[in-house]
Amino acid sequence: MALTIILFVVGFVLLVKGADMLVDGSVELAKRLRISNLVIGLTIVSFGTSLPEMIVNIFASAEGNTELAIANIVGSNIANIFLILGVAAIILPLYVHKGTVWREIPFSLLAILVLAILANDRVLDGLGLDLISRSDGMVMILFLILFIYYIYNIAKNERKKQFVNIEEGVSVPKSLLYLGLGLGGLVVGGNWVVNGAVDVATFLGISTNLIGLTIVAIGTSLPELVTSAVAAYKKNAELAVGNAVGSNIFNILWILGLSALIRPLPFAASSNFDVLVVIIATLLLFIWMFVGKKRTLDRWQGVLFLFLYAAYIMLIIIRG
Repeated sequence: MALTIILFVVGFVLLVKGADMLVDGSVELAKRLRISNLVIGLTIVSFGTSLPEMIVNIFASAEGNTELAIANIVGSNIANIFLILGVAAIILPLYVHKGTVWREIPFSLLAILVLAILANDRVLDGLGLDLISRSDGMVMILFLILFIYYIYNIAKNERKKQFVNIEEGVSVPKSLLYLGLGLGGLVVGGNWVVNGAVDVATFLGISTNLIGLTIVAIGTSLPELVTSAVAAYKKNAELAVGNAVGSNIFNILWILGLSALIRPLPFAASSNFDVLVVIIATLLLFIWMFVGKKRTLDRWQGVLFLFLYAAYIMLIIIRG
């Protein structure tokens, strides 16, 4: 247990340092490639910070622990909005571009609605088992391909419009080195933190579903949390928002889709409540863009997000 605690603490240090390097490398790479920080956040950073969720889900699916695989993704998506954007908005009010309001956030909503529809076979079709099948996984990955194609077109248009002095800033190889080291620190640190937390929770006799929705979900979201917090601290709102929204899209369409391809995932009816919370959180994020300062997630809204997350955690602890 002593070694577990030591790795837990060292893991947090790696998370913070990894996030710092990831943000710096991402910003420099965006400059060199003449694309926005938002595009980098929606792709490289969000995919990279979602690696802990992917690792946990691959092992959970391969070992037949499908309850953990679903709870991890749904819980992480709730944390990405309520916890991560809440913390980032308190550090720095997050100005969101028009395209994010009308395209990326709605696409994130579409992803969770796709999950809700595909998972509820019994309710919609009258079948005897709610299941995210391999064919459902393929559908999710097809939606992800559409999203990547959309991001590709944004990046292509931005490269035509933006011009930078290529002599300034960090070189592409050095930016990629920062990215690689940062992602490595996030993955290793996140893994140590999650394993430590799960070991303690298992020792205390906490249920798999509750562990997935709380400890594992928060633990695997730590890379997103620290990365968005560091990005906000460095006044890079685009990267902070793109990381959280992009991670939600990747979590469902890529990671859950891949998990279903490995092994079909039985879906418990009780998980519909948690899926509903993701839908409400995403809708609330969209609505907040028209309340108060336009297209800005302000500090008071971030505080409310944290309050809602605390209320959700309390509720599922009582339920679980």
